[in-house]
Amino acid sequence: MSSLLALGACSNSPWAQSLERSIAADPRLQSSPTASPETEGTQTQFPADFPAEIPRYPQAQLVQATPGSGLNSSTQTQWAAPSSTDQVQQFYQTELSQNRWQLTQPATPGQPLVATKDGLQAIVTIQPAIDPSRTLFSIAYQFSDTAQANSPSSPTATNSPGAVSQPGDPDFIGPVLPGNSAARSPNPSTSAAATAFTDLDQAPDGLRSYIVDLEQLNALPLRGTNAAPAGANEFKPNQAITRREYARWLLTTNNLLYVNQASRQIRAASLTEQAAFQDVKSTDPDFGAIQALANAGLIPSPLSGSSTTVTFRPDAPLTREDLIFWKVPIDTRQPLPNASIDAVQQTWGFQDTARIAPPALKAVLADFQNGDQSNIRRAFGYTTLFQPQKAVSRAEAAAVLWQFGTSTDSVTAKDALQSGTKPAPTGP
Repeated sequence: MSSLLALGACSNSPWAQSLERSIAADPRLQSSPTASPETEGTQTQFPADFPAEIPRYPQAQLVQATPGSGLNSSTQTQWAAPSSTDQVQQFYQTELSQNRWQLTQPATPGQPLVATKDGLQAIVTIQPAIDPSRTLFSIAYQFSDTAQANSPSSPTATNSPGAVSQPGDPDFIGPVLPGNSAARSPNPSTSAAATAFTDLDQAPDGLRSYIVDLEQLNALPLRGTNAAPAGANEFKPNQAITRREYARWLLTTNNLLYVNQASRQIRAASLTEQAAFQDVKSTDPDFGAIQALANAGLIPSPLSGSSTTVTFRPDAPLTREDLIFWKVPIDTRQPLPNASIDAVQQTWGFQDTARIAPPALKAVLADFQNGDQSNIRRAFGYTTLFQPQKAVSRAEAAAVLWQFGTSTDSVTAKDALQSGTKPAPTGP
């Protein structure tokens, strides 16, 4: 056995408040044939109190559910998924990390995946691989007595027709929105009080609102999958952002803002893929995000024909030119225009245009077409110096990621919050 998941909670935690909105039985899971001969021909009742905070693996079928016998006993659920054990393990490590679970015991072969969040404790279980195309795993969850006391007697709310796609839906890619996102209000008096970073007073005034919107959307995971726990809930807005952090935020934010448009999402990489960079192995906590950007051709790598770019330098500070170079192709969704030093000087008027690396010149020129909505103006304001090699702060990176798209076809983090579960571009 390789993973086990048990949960407990406190009454004033976000999880306890969202228990009222816990998922009811999924019709597809109830009607799907089970993967176990002994339960064939029967329907497994989906637990009414199954917490929405626990991510469900795409297309996984519920095989068996055994309720606990008391307030402090766990409910056991058994699942079957048409995927490899590595894919299932990577999914749960990624989803729990990105949704602010603390992985106190990362999953390793033969060891459980243990996670905690807001007083919840978790153990998950993945069975040894027998069929490489099919994985059996279990999720056991447990509520504390205070959580049970605050839970409704009949938590049987069903998914509304306009609800965001979830793991198991045919069009789901990921990452999954946090469990309570479907009912989350954009009112800062409710959401910001529970989840806001504690040091946003240190952020520049013009950039603070971008961080708040993205934080409420859970688009800024502070650490990668399986990484060591971070300190307090601090954003450190003026600290230089690393290349790995920006890759993680870029992938997460794009996929959240385009959660209902699979064609605009960037697919996360599998742990079984051959690494594109020598210094980012599959065991790296941000392998999934960095490899995904390389697979999509959004960052230079041997995959895109850059045979000399064999390392990624994940812990090096992100530079301004790479900030724009990685982001603009996702905004335009089309080949970047040819660019020259003269063209950039005539448009932006930067005194240091000659210092910008030739590959990044195209992105800088294309960004100018967005006018006041350009990434450069949003992050740096008015400037006649681009300073291409200057390190980017975490607040500046958040400003860039707050909006995706062009001046005629864009979506912002605020749009996503105001629309609840239907973030969609404003263009055609």
